[in-house]
Amino acid sequence: MDCVFVQICIGSSCHLKGSQEIVEMIQGYIEEQKLEDYIILSGSFCTGQCNREGVTIIVNDVTYTGITPETFKEFYNDKILKLVKEGN
Repeated sequence: MDCVFVQICIGSSCHLKGSQEIVEMIQGYIEEQKLEDYIILSGSFCTGQCNREGVTIIVNDVTYTGITPETFKEFYNDKILKLVKEGN
């Protein structure tokens, strides 16, 4: 199974919109589900996709904007966990 690469923007705009909380959330999900060998998590400075709301996350070179702590669980299940289960 290939790894899923997840980059969370930690630039100033996304930082102010909750990127640290999202980093902590995904770290918790990865640990709880024992997916350390399947998800490569990294930070990224500004991706140039600043949005009025939420954080920018890149999953395997696909950019998603507007992710908030409230919408993160659904995003994680649909865009990250699904890829892990499908083997990418």
